[in-house]
Amino acid sequence: MSRIAYVNGAYVPLRSASVSIMDRGFQFADSIYEVWAIRGGRMFDTEAHMTRLQRSLAELRITPPMSEASLMAVMRETMRRNRVSDGIVYVQVSRGAASRDHVFPAPGTAPTIVVTAKNLDRAAIAKRAAAGIKVISAPETRWRRRDIKSVNLLPNVLARQGAKEKGAFEAWFVDEHGLVTEGTSSNAWIVDSNGVLRTRELSFDILHGVTRGAVLKIAQERQMKVEERPFTIEEAKTAREAFITAASNAATAAIEIDGVRIGDGKPGSVTEALRAAYLGA
Repeated sequence: MSRIAYVNGAYVPLRSASVSIMDRGFQFADSIYEVWAIRGGRMFDTEAHMTRLQRSLAELRITPPMSEASLMAVMRETMRRNRVSDGIVYVQVSRGAASRDHVFPAPGTAPTIVVTAKNLDRAAIAKRAAAGIKVISAPETRWRRRDIKSVNLLPNVLARQGAKEKGAFEAWFVDEHGLVTEGTSSNAWIVDSNGVLRTRELSFDILHGVTRGAVLKIAQERQMKVEERPFTIEEAKTAREAFITAASNAATAAIEIDGVRIGDGKPGSVTEALRAAYLGA
């Protein structure tokens, strides 16, 4: 079946979908995006993702292309046309197409919106979670507003490619103080040597991960020892457990960091419990 995309008011075959070469998303990365996980035909954490999308638009002063209700309708229709039951729906909004100039285009310039949806290989994702992943560290080279989910992702791309070339799945950025910020497409967690579940606090330094927030709430409800506090890459290497969270990788264990085995080299009990609780297993 040919995949379908929604582009600026029309549903079109993905292979022929296009936007202007003058679009500011292409010219300047002047664009934001959001990703919803879909399981069993249901969108996960719907309200939280929509809130983050609206916040990203507001922070970049991009006019929302439509109401939230209309956007939800478009996403559901895109899912339906692509027969997506277990996968993701992706939304990207740019400031629109205009003559190339660093300043904003004239008022009234229509934003560009693209919506796509696709199924993911859930068996492969489950297999990855069961085995655990390898992580490498990388110097933090991104801009200072990582809380905005913008398409300005070149440092993430380079770090993730570096991870792949070293046989790892993810890279964790490390700031000038030796503290882990987050992964290229995930939030970073450890269960430290004292048994405390830790992840960096919300700030401009990290993306305000929706799955992060949901897993944090689960841990707090289960009265686990939890601290929103940074950890060093060395603390991560000596942790009892380490894991990542993301829309498509809920609580996935990191069993090796920079070649150092974490714990016994297998997904730990805390990680597995949080993953099961989040997925409703």
